[in-house]
Amino acid sequence: MTVFFIGAGPGAADLITVRGRDRLASAPVCLYAGSLVPPELLEHCPPGARLVDTANLDLDQIVAELLAAHTAGLDVARLHSGDPSVFSAMAEQMRRLDTLGVPYEVVPGVPAFAAAAAALGRELTVPGVGQTVILTRTAARATPMPPGEDLGTLGRSRATMVLHLAVQRIGELVDELVPNYGSDCPVAVVARASRPDELVLRGTLADIADQVREAGIVRTAVVIVGDVLTAATFPDSHLYSTTRCRV
Repeated sequence: MTVFFIGAGPGAADLITVRGRDRLASAPVCLYAGSLVPPELLEHCPPGARLVDTANLDLDQIVAELLAAHTAGLDVARLHSGDPSVFSAMAEQMRRLDTLGVPYEVVPGVPAFAAAAAALGRELTVPGVGQTVILTRTAARATPMPPGEDLGTLGRSRATMVLHLAVQRIGELVDELVPNYGSDCPVAVVARASRPDELVLRGTLADIADQVREAGIVRTAVVIVGDVLTAATFPDSHLYSTTRCRV
């Protein structure tokens, strides 16, 4: 028996990986976050599969479901939105499974920030403009940020910053980012990336908070900050340079 932590992708049902789909189709038990995972994905589950929506379950209840399946010798598909390597609460589940001796495998998925960049039609690493991407969040209604990971400290590099789980406090974000990035720094907010009701806002730190409030965006959104969003004048990548030595 194995627990498969599967990245369900950012929202569109066809953005799950082939491996993720196949693991889902072979598991007789599926735990999924009903508020985040597209219901169409559950159609890949085998007939008669036990489907458990974890939206209202706590960690103890989730682990109990995993352990019960393990005891019965049944594989489990544990669906997480986006990619489980970031902001998925997978680590504490794996820690419990390690203690219990329950085996697991991680199947990566398309992360929300990648779907947001695709919606914007932008590369987040542009030669001469930005080659570093910071993935972070804020501490509101979540565990505190570790020392040194506040937005003021992270923003000193002016690297491209991608904020998850933060759009509901967009005004405070702007106040914390402006000292390093400047009020004219480009910003984009992508809500429900890849879904039929996807919404894209573009602006600067000076006006993005008003746009978000007017659009009524309060969750399921990614905030991207940085000059790469509007960069037009930059050198070609060395990767395809006509002058570099090829092997």
